[in-house]
Amino acid sequence: MAEPMLFDAIPQAPNLRSGLVNTLIAQIESGDLAPGQRLPTEQEIVAATGVSRTVVREALAALRARGLITTRQGLGAFVAKDPLPRTFSILPDDLESIDEVLRVLELRMGIEVEATGLAAERRSDAALEQMSSRLDALEAAVRAGEPGSEEDFGFHRAILAATRNANFTRLFDTFGSAMIPRQWTRLDRMTVPEREKYLARMQREHRAILAAIEARDVKAARRAMRSHLTKSYARFETLRDKAGRGD
Repeated sequence: MAEPMLFDAIPQAPNLRSGLVNTLIAQIESGDLAPGQRLPTEQEIVAATGVSRTVVREALAALRARGLITTRQGLGAFVAKDPLPRTFSILPDDLESIDEVLRVLELRMGIEVEATGLAAERRSDAALEQMSSRLDALEAAVRAGEPGSEEDFGFHRAILAATRNANFTRLFDTFGSAMIPRQWTRLDRMTVPEREKYLARMQREHRAILAAIEARDVKAARRAMRSHLTKSYARFETLRDKAGRGD
């Protein structure tokens, strides 16, 4: 007996696989798809969502890799008996649409704003030197036309390290540079003046964070990090809107 269809057609997002994965994860987490329940067949999912069979297979493979579903030869796919993921990670493949980048930025706000306040309170001179050197490396990378993701990640990680709470850096290391989705910036398409303007704006925000941490001004440090991430969020919203208009 076929399982009932539990989802409508997914939005025609830039990455359909991610859209279907997110839809199925939401249904597993909400209990709409219960542990041990058989998933609809590939053809039924195609009919319900409007995506291709290839997209369905890629989405199911992603769910298997996360331990959320299992497959049985000749029987189909089933929700795992213990479907809740034991570890959490963000991989580059998870950031294939701007909406997903925005969700990561929301997560970063929740983590980094508080951490930056702790860094301002607890930082050492060595930690300040580490942050400053990371900013110098970031500036050199961007001037050279490189994305600078690793260097940007290094700066934000140095702030977390300054909290002297290893749980912050352990969490950030789980995500790696996927937390800094610079692939959307496309520095290679910028003219030299555009790149300089981008660099000046980004470094101005970063330097404000560093200055507040150096001054041990907890409130200013939190405010500077929130401002930086909020402005990043707004820039990605603008990119999404432009993409929607076909600009």
